[in-house]
Amino acid sequence: MDNKPILVIHGPNLNMLGNREPETYGSTSLSEINEALRARAEKQGAAINTFQSNHEGEIVEAIQQAAGNCSALIINPAAYTHTSVAIRDAVLLLEIPVIEVHLSNICKREEFRHKSIIADAATGQISGLGAYGYLLALDAALNLAGK
Repeated sequence: MDNKPILVIHGPNLNMLGNREPETYGSTSLSEINEALRARAEKQGAAINTFQSNHEGEIVEAIQQAAGNCSALIINPAAYTHTSVAIRDAVLLLEIPVIEVHLSNICKREEFRHKSIIADAATGQISGLGAYGYLLALDAALNLAGK
């Protein structure tokens, strides 16, 4: 079993979870999501690193640094899901499992949110299950990474 951590990247505005549109994104804070992920990973004997940024270039750099250093990537690109060719291209560089996760069901939202330009670069996508979707993404990442 490889001991490389799983990287979780949270995109723009996710630092405001719990306060921002709770009817859409729920009342769970980002720190609560990260703690639940750490606890679940620890039970599986896995390490996890979390990162949040509101800046596209910082997210691209974090993805690039995951190459060779992480066993899987869980990413919620947030608004960049629909616009960032740079993040998509960085994901394509990876040779590890990539799980795209969204708190809300992007296909049940505004038309411009229906298309993820990251989806075809990811191994899989989990959408619409709230904070629980992150835990499912972790389970999938652990399984795909052979942990």
